[in-house]
Amino acid sequence: MSTSVELFQDSCPGSVAQLLQKEREDITRKDLLDLADRCSVEMVNFRFVAADGRLKSLNFAVSDRKRLDRILGAGERVDGSSLFPFVDPGSSDLYVVPRFRTAFFNPFAAHRTLDVLCSFFNFKGEPLSHGPDQLVRSADDALFERTGFRMESLAELEYYMIAPPTPLYPTEQQRGYGEAPPFSRTEPIRTAAMMLLTRMGYRVKYGHSEVGRVMDRSSEMEQCEIEFDLAPVEDSADAVVVARWVLRMLAARAGVTVTFAPKLVQGHAGSGLHVHSRLVRDGKDAIADESGINETGKRLLAGYLSLAPSLTAFGNTIPTSYLRLVPNQEAPVHVCWGERNRSVLIRVPLSWSGAGDMTAKANPKAVDAQVKAISNCTLELRSPDGSADIHQLHAGMCVAALHGLTVPGAVEYADSLRVESNIFKPEAEQRRSQLPKLPSSCQASAAALLEHRKHYEEHGVFSPQVIDKTASRLMAFGEEEARCRAAGFEEINDLIARYLHCQ
Repeated sequence: MSTSVELFQDSCPGSVAQLLQKEREDITRKDLLDLADRCSVEMVNFRFVAADGRLKSLNFAVSDRKRLDRILGAGERVDGSSLFPFVDPGSSDLYVVPRFRTAFFNPFAAHRTLDVLCSFFNFKGEPLSHGPDQLVRSADDALFERTGFRMESLAELEYYMIAPPTPLYPTEQQRGYGEAPPFSRTEPIRTAAMMLLTRMGYRVKYGHSEVGRVMDRSSEMEQCEIEFDLAPVEDSADAVVVARWVLRMLAARAGVTVTFAPKLVQGHAGSGLHVHSRLVRDGKDAIADESGINETGKRLLAGYLSLAPSLTAFGNTIPTSYLRLVPNQEAPVHVCWGERNRSVLIRVPLSWSGAGDMTAKANPKAVDAQVKAISNCTLELRSPDGSADIHQLHAGMCVAALHGLTVPGAVEYADSLRVESNIFKPEAEQRRSQLPKLPSSCQASAAALLEHRKHYEEHGVFSPQVIDKTASRLMAFGEEEARCRAAGFEEINDLIARYLHCQ
């Protein structure tokens, strides 16, 4: 199992923003035209996200600058009914129009190729309200217009690599966290993905081997994680979709399988898609101060906690999602929060506040070791998994934030659901009994969404049609879920195999 980014240096010469020496938000059509001339671009791909969460493509051979100008300026038509269940075949044409700031060089193309993420527009030339990027944008705008806050987020993308077994350097199962070569075989692909994503213009925080390690006679499964830096919610959602594509492309070239499925083997660690978030005003963190989580932060917590059951409709979308949300697996079951506590639904991780002298202590003789303390407080929502509709999830989180910031009694509600220790310990039984629970099935998730639908529809973010379609899809899994749970181990394994490639 190996790969090398050297294969991609020519096709991916660097991020578009760096090559143009501009901020992403300032990139224009003329910038892309000039860059195409300068870099001898031969192909342009329009990329867009469909209802299945995957990155689709529309390919254009670049014959001359005039044609490229028309492509970038006017967009193109696509069949919307083949992309989204809510688009009627009787009026299915949609426009896809490029967002210039999202352009990147395709590292896998045989020819020098520029890819651009696109937005959907209807036949009137209006943004498609159900379109993934528009949904997140309208949710963040609703939050800003009513509170003055914007949301930033980052995702922890967990996944498994599955390869033929090797007798060399065997490692203990369920003990893979931070493992490195030669005891980990997946690092070359993970680091290649990180380098490519960085060259494509995405801000990657770090990557590492995760806890999950499963070995049998036919395969070896290693769990990994790539975590991004904080970014505006729309960019954060896009990064997850692009990263899934990059990892799958690298895995395919290496002859191995990558899966983001929430559960692979009963009794072994599942893969989550933890999402960290914060509210910002004028670019500054608004949820914490010197004493820790402030009132705004607690209101954000309250919003997430109160809508947590229905957020699973966007973050846990297949039957195997609910094989992961079980006790004692470092996956949440109860609706609660705590600081540095991995047994809760929402964790407040370490944020370096007040720890500016750690580097000096680690380097006592270095004159430049003292660094200024930073505050990077986030709230980590731990329920979502790899099946998440990442754009719907981010839009739902913005709605939940708006709810928490405006509903009476939010701070008191958040305080009532704080947990100080491991909620799964026997001595915590009484406390567990006092806490609400997350849904335990797709059907229960659908019911929670329908119960909370007024919050999602209130400001026109989610249309009734999207809520109905989402709930209907979850409800349709009901018979399958019930049959598999009743049948036992073999039937559950068949279910896991069926949803190996979610999103």
